Amino acid sequence: MAYEASLKVLKKDKRFAALIKKHGEAKLGREAKPFEALVRSIVYQQVSGKAAATIFKRFTELFPNKRFPTPEDVLAMPLQKLREAGLSSQKSSYIKDLAEKFVDGTVQHKKFKKMTNEEVIAHVTAVKGIGVWTAHMFLMFTLERLDVLPTGDLGVQKGFQIFYGLKKLPSPAQMEKLAKDWREHASIASWYMWRLADEAKPIKKVVKKKLSK
Repeated sequence: MAYEASLKVLKKDKRFAALIKKHGEAKLGREAKPFEALVRSIVYQQVSGKAAATIFKRFTELFPNKRFPTPEDVLAMPLQKLREAGLSSQKSSYIKDLAEKFVDGTVQHKKFKKMTNEEVIAHVTAVKGIGVWTAHMFLMFTLERLDVLPTGDLGVQKGFQIFYGLKKLPSPAQMEKLAKDWREHASIASWYMWRLADEAKPIKKVVKKKLSK
């Protein structure tokens, strides 16, 4: 997916221009269909990346000869089998609920492309275990919406704090106000906010060490 229009707007700000030059073009797209993307998001919740990857692999192996199971496949799979793959009872129930809502039409995934961001959020958060943050990530990385501002993401908040020289993490309302000049390109801008937050992590650790002496 091309992000030229977003980059062109962001480059008008010298600070963004410097970030784009340093980190290159933002990359948001992921090759995953809605059901797979949402199952993955549930599996990866509150688990280290390596452990989650192992569990996700075991989950897919429950359905041999398929790249990824359909919602119907998941509904037919005994809950105990999901548990044996390494999923907690809670996450197993979340994935079952997701599959059920895809099948019964509660989540109208075939209409996602025509829905507004708010409508997509309402649909996916109807599933147990999926909140607004996951919905924002889904909009950005699966549906590739360019105007998503995940105000509840700590990394984006930290990026805002650094970018705008704020004394503390901004509130959602403050972030919306600061983003008004590039709001339609917030997904791409958020990607650079994450890069800023990542760069700040080592510095944060050093400061804590000095203060403890």
